[in-house]
Amino acid sequence: MKPETWNLKKAAAEKSLECIHDGNTVGLGTGSTVRYLLEALAPRVQEGLRIQGVPTSQETALMASQLHIPILQDEDYWSVDVAIDGADEVDPQLNLIKGGGGALLREKIIAANAKQFVVIVDDGKLVSSLGVAFPLPVEVTPFGWPSTVRAIEQLGYRATRRERNGQAFVTDNQHYILDLHGPAIANPSRLAQQLHDIPGVVESGLFVGMTSTLIVGTPQGVVVHRPPSRV
Repeated sequence: MKPETWNLKKAAAEKSLECIHDGNTVGLGTGSTVRYLLEALAPRVQEGLRIQGVPTSQETALMASQLHIPILQDEDYWSVDVAIDGADEVDPQLNLIKGGGGALLREKIIAANAKQFVVIVDDGKLVSSLGVAFPLPVEVTPFGWPSTVRAIEQLGYRATRRERNGQAFVTDNQHYILDLHGPAIANPSRLAQQLHDIPGVVESGLFVGMTSTLIVGTPQGVVVHRPPSRV
């Protein structure tokens, strides 16, 4: 990744701090851009900002703890004021592909429970259609996963089980991730429903109509977008 891309991620992450207020419960996403958010948030907490974080992965929970950011536990009841997370692709309607880090189920649970869902990206994540440059992650149960693959491939996509170091990648929820390769996703909402209808599919990486605010780091500066219906 080019050094300037890291700078754009950092700029977007730092801008998102404006969405966090004293007393908030904050959903903390997963991935490289969120690391910049945590690093920027930690000094604010040390200076007296009172928040509670809800991490979307064990990786984020560990980093937040190391930075002394207070976090709620999995079994706690959350009333999330704002969730902040990255994305792998963003289309013009602010629909997303997420799951490159393997945390899509927890990310979607927290985003769905948040009053605001703020997405932070560099401008390289903006695409005309989802699914062209980045495969669509789908979280599935290990039980019967080859059968799940066959059902998914009937939709016109090639599904490969994600691996790490030659072994199946296992999520924090003890599931597998299938990465779907195929044509551009013309109708994200329809495909999301088709995937949900397949037994064995736990969740897809399509986040449709969930984005409240998109913050984009560009070479010209940080740009903030909102869905037309929210303007």
